[in-house]
Amino acid sequence: MKKFLENSISLESLTSLFSQAPVGLAILMGENHVIANANTQVLEYWGKGDNVIGLPVVEALPEIADQEFPGILKEVFETGKTIKGNKVKALLEKDGVMLTYYFDFIYSPIRLDQEITGVSVVAINVTDQVLSEQKLRETELRFKELMEISDYSVALFKGEDLIIEFANDQMIKSWGKTRAVVGQKLEEAVPELEGQPFAEILRNIFKTGEPYNATEDKVDLVVDGILQQFYYSISYRPLRNADGEIDSILNMGLNVTELVESRQKAQIVVKEYRDLAEAMPQIVWTTDQAGGLIYFNENMLKFLNIEKDEIENFDFSKIVHPKDAVNVRRVWLEAIRDKKIFELEARFRDIKTGEYIWFINRATPVLDEEGNLMQWIGTSTNINDFKILAAQKDTFLGIASHELKTPLTSLKLYAQVLERMLRKTGDEKNAEFAKKMDVQIIKLTSLIGDLLDVTKINSGKIYLNETHFDFEKLVIETIEEQQLSTDFTIEMHIEKSGTVFADKDRVSQVITNFISNAIKYSPNTQKIIARVERVENNIQFSVQDFGIGIPEDKKDKVFEQYYRVSGDEETTFPGLGLGLFISAQIVERSNGKIWVNSIPEKGSSFCFSLPVANQ
Repeated sequence: MKKFLENSISLESLTSLFSQAPVGLAILMGENHVIANANTQVLEYWGKGDNVIGLPVVEALPEIADQEFPGILKEVFETGKTIKGNKVKALLEKDGVMLTYYFDFIYSPIRLDQEITGVSVVAINVTDQVLSEQKLRETELRFKELMEISDYSVALFKGEDLIIEFANDQMIKSWGKTRAVVGQKLEEAVPELEGQPFAEILRNIFKTGEPYNATEDKVDLVVDGILQQFYYSISYRPLRNADGEIDSILNMGLNVTELVESRQKAQIVVKEYRDLAEAMPQIVWTTDQAGGLIYFNENMLKFLNIEKDEIENFDFSKIVHPKDAVNVRRVWLEAIRDKKIFELEARFRDIKTGEYIWFINRATPVLDEEGNLMQWIGTSTNINDFKILAAQKDTFLGIASHELKTPLTSLKLYAQVLERMLRKTGDEKNAEFAKKMDVQIIKLTSLIGDLLDVTKINSGKIYLNETHFDFEKLVIETIEEQQLSTDFTIEMHIEKSGTVFADKDRVSQVITNFISNAIKYSPNTQKIIARVERVENNIQFSVQDFGIGIPEDKKDKVFEQYYRVSGDEETTFPGLGLGLFISAQIVERSNGKIWVNSIPEKGSSFCFSLPVANQ
């Protein structure tokens, strides 16, 4: 056979035969390892063309000069040993960039008449495999690190024998054991679990593949040498191997013993107040942390027209008015998240009459010493009669305000005509009286306008005629109009701001209101400052005064309906307390924000911002 190969197949024919092999093949001849032949695959590995054939390998691949490969080639050539490499790192230059690869290779000597004349190279690119293994190791390491620092107790059980393959410090502490339990069977490591359901639950997961979750499972564990009762929120999740078979179970647990015991104590306290709750005219109720009903008085059953055993399956969402449902859910979830008082007016359907009744609902969170939410104590008070009266009041104000506008318009016209007539006759004194009467009519017209706006807001009938307009230009025009009617100096600091999409007249109304308020509440000064500036993607307007200021505990109230700021000795400034309420409604309905910064006796800055329009 050897003679046949020598006589019938040349070296070139042999390398040609393997030129299309799926592995990299090369023949390096002589001490300088000149590339005598290289197949397509190895050239692709090197990132070279066939022009490197005939060059010493170090000259063709200068980047390997300082790597281990020239030394290996030399050793094979000089000793005649075959050297194999497994996942060996190689740095190769491709398109001017040095890249990292990994190869399995075999370097074998080529002999001619027992003399070593070269080295054959067989190489396979295993870079993807190596990188995948590295990522897997990194993922496993990261997983273990995360589990180690987790506040949860975490363990991994291997096989149906439940071998403890991993347990973090929190789990070891929960069990009251040492790290010696790792590698043991769960039931041997924690013998007190015998007679408890957990091992059976775990083995059942291997059969069904169904995870197990519990919020407050009771478990007895020997901790500090004493058998004690604990409560845990538990999660058992099956983990599958590459074949899709369940080979282990991830156990995560959270000790909720203190929470459960605190709630139990709170329930005892609540029970003492149930008799009082039954005597109250309101609907009284308590819930768990998430809103699950725990207690309710007889008034709830009367309103719902159901028996006590029916309330467990009662769907409260069906009695909430559709227009209130979204807001009720939003405010409730915010209260749960922030552990703050829940308070909201909403309409509930009376099962007996089918009518929707207004209730004010208030719930107070009950927290333990560490601030953990235990439960909610709440009341629902029927305010339907009050709402009806409030609606009648708004209707009356709307009608009265509308009816007053017509005679006021006539009075304004008569006052202006009278002023002109008196001035023509030279009666300047009485003409001034007529002018003052006109000014008071303007103020009265503004108050009536505010009343109309409020009734529209309360009835949901205020509409915004939104257009694109230059905010800076509107501010300048509005301030110039205001400056004509006041002796105050309105100092302007206006930056180029941009365009907004809003109701131009309503925004002008807000600006006017800010300016008139600043003037009203600055009795001892003659100057206010108006600013316009661009803050990120918003345009911000503010009016700074140097007046009486607002106490910190009153700042949140100034945008409420009918609220009026008081001065020294509770001196109340004139007005209905509607301007800022209307302004807040206009700004908020224009997707903007409104706020006030103030220091008592030094002044206030009323501000609002609107988003810059995308045109």
